Amino acid sequence: MAIFKGAGVAIVTPFHEDGAVNYEKFAELIEFQVSEGVDAIIVCGTTGEASTLTHEEHLAVIAFCVEKVAGRIPVVAGTGSNCTETAIYLSQEAAKAGVDGLLVVSPYYNKATQKGLYEHFKAIAAAVTIPIILYNVPGRTGMNMAPETIVRLCTEVDNIVGVKEASENMSQVAKLMHLAAGRVDVYSGCDDLIVPIMSLGGIGVISVLANVVPRATHEICAHYLKGDAAKSAALQLAAIPLCNALFYEVNPIPVKKALQLMGRDTGVLRRPLTMMEADNAARLEKAMKDYGVL
Repeated sequence: MAIFKGAGVAIVTPFHEDGAVNYEKFAELIEFQVSEGVDAIIVCGTTGEASTLTHEEHLAVIAFCVEKVAGRIPVVAGTGSNCTETAIYLSQEAAKAGVDGLLVVSPYYNKATQKGLYEHFKAIAAAVTIPIILYNVPGRTGMNMAPETIVRLCTEVDNIVGVKEASENMSQVAKLMHLAAGRVDVYSGCDDLIVPIMSLGGIGVISVLANVVPRATHEICAHYLKGDAAKSAALQLAAIPLCNALFYEVNPIPVKKALQLMGRDTGVLRRPLTMMEADNAARLEKAMKDYGVL
């Protein structure tokens, strides 16, 4: 059974002005997401600035999210690393905190071979019993997980169940779906490709967009899952300008700015990320107004 179907939010991590995690505002963001009908929360992913959290902060944020969600929807924790042993440690500790699943990105910088990827993920999976979603995002990691590798892992390793596919390569997604034959839970990693990927058999999205419009992102998926592809496509197309605006600069710079424009205090970004440039912020604000968020 899938960890979740529908829209999972890759939730931001709010910080105080001094850079410390702002747990009060984080609790508010969690409640906003749950109340607006999001289907899962993905904590400490790319959007959550996990790469700049210490291990202690990383695990504390995960534990806090699990406590605040309190079983109302699934919580999936990002626990990937370019070091296999670090990924094992984070995954084991997240499992102890009570998450429902793990999102594990492919190793960045090292640029492992496909054999190395297989060994990396197999070792992580052997260290925990909860389900794992692989995360293929070549634009961030500098390397691509081949469809054959993804299918092999999901077929041969019991608790590797799916993939967040963010290659932006629909031909690759089609090949993956063909090879998978229903054995891989595929989530779109791109908000502008939710419906195209679901049309090939995907079961949802792990979304940046949902931080801003969780209800609408949920409905894109929900209508498709209920068989109303036309309604789902209409909602997807209406959201395209906003999806694009949320990537005018590298994620999560724009989405944090968007939440601030909505009156939600997400605080600073941790270096090397910086606040959004004024011209891009103005373009983002226009896209939000045009969509009806503001």
